[in-house]
Amino acid sequence: MKTRSLRVAFLSAEVAPLAKAGGLGDVAGALPKALEKLNIAVLIFMPFYGIVDAKKYKPKKIIGSLTVAIDGGDEKISVYETKLPASGVRVYLIKHKFFDGQDIYTGGRVHDVRRFSFFTQAALTACHELGFQPDIVHAQDWHAALAAQMLKTRNAADAFFSKTKTIYTIHNLANQGITGPEIIGYAKLNPNLPVIRADARNGDINFMVQGILASDAVTTVSPRYAKEILHHYQGAGLDNILRQRRRDLYGILNGIDVDAYNPKTDTAIAQRYSLATLQKKEVNKIALQKKLGLPIDKKKCLVGFISRLVWQKGVELIDDDLIKNSNCQFVILGTGQKEYENQLQKLAKKHPDKLRAVIGFDENLARQIYASSDIFLVPSRFEPCGLTQMIAMRYGSVPLVRATGGLADTVRERRKANGFLFKEFSSQALHKTFQRALDVYYQKPKKWLKLQENGMKEDLSWKKSAKEYVRVYEKVLKQA
Repeated sequence: MKTRSLRVAFLSAEVAPLAKAGGLGDVAGALPKALEKLNIAVLIFMPFYGIVDAKKYKPKKIIGSLTVAIDGGDEKISVYETKLPASGVRVYLIKHKFFDGQDIYTGGRVHDVRRFSFFTQAALTACHELGFQPDIVHAQDWHAALAAQMLKTRNAADAFFSKTKTIYTIHNLANQGITGPEIIGYAKLNPNLPVIRADARNGDINFMVQGILASDAVTTVSPRYAKEILHHYQGAGLDNILRQRRRDLYGILNGIDVDAYNPKTDTAIAQRYSLATLQKKEVNKIALQKKLGLPIDKKKCLVGFISRLVWQKGVELIDDDLIKNSNCQFVILGTGQKEYENQLQKLAKKHPDKLRAVIGFDENLARQIYASSDIFLVPSRFEPCGLTQMIAMRYGSVPLVRATGGLADTVRERRKANGFLFKEFSSQALHKTFQRALDVYYQKPKKWLKLQENGMKEDLSWKKSAKEYVRVYEKVLKQA
């Protein structure tokens, strides 16, 4: 697909591998590279957090001092340039005291909404200073959701962005960025813009609503999720707002970085393998069993679960009955709410020969779980897209998921089946599907091998999705 050279300013709170807290970082670190291959000129803007490894990524200061206008006085920033690894995509890091700490998100609602509204204003100011006049500002999630409103305010006095269109991408509707009306002044927004207070509840301003209402188009990260969020059961209170933009709402499935996640080249796993040498996968199972002190048995079904341990992810469905009544081993990796961490640690203590729960996150261990597991479990209440099930398929691990959002878009039980799905969010539904999967694993090895092979053959790259984003870019640019 050939396109004219569009110019895109890509605003994200996190970008892998520079700074990542979740799936947003993975998307922001991969989609721009795919866009670059389609002749799109992409500049990424991200805060320069204290956790960014300056020795590894060697950012170079290109703007020593730049004024950003906010309420109560101007603030000075500096801007550093680096590149996404294995690409020519430039990343511009916004340096300011707001971002000097080690945390991407501080957990303080008022503090974070100020930090990220400032980042968005700073990124647009830096764009202007760099002389990069974008056709599209592509804002990611609630952190950059004020971009469209800021551009509308700026255009009243400055023609630099007068032809710029905005695309707003929702990664997770549950996190919206809600704050008091003082943010209007702080972020230098025009209070007279038609939609500036359309979302006001008790005087509050919702960043995500501003992005939905003010942007030229809204995208989210899977076709199924784009339909689900128009209904109250998945709309997180914004279904009515989203229905107003139904005609401008697009569901584009995320991809994964297939070069980074490749069992044929992955140096973190004990034994590399490919579709042609899938039998070597069991070496990784034995290595992980040894590492974690589980009974060594290459024939025993190994179940992987890698996730943030939060309400969304359905952790409570992994209960005592599931562990006790299943002829398999479980390896769980994640961190999050204490109640879920405690739940899993208690289960691991009760079932020492069947379950290991590692509280925390370790990228190398995650890759080892993907490469070692036979089943990969994703029992989410809702899932905008989900990346773990895709990575699991890439490594020949068969996903067992709840049929919601992007999980339902990527996992199939019928034509070219690659996994197992359950619909109802309940322990009973999960247990039933789990036993069905184990029956296939132990009793129908040829069918199981076919599930693995189908998963590994899936095109999970960003190539197709990047083309869909370009179509949306071009469509909004044709609008008056």
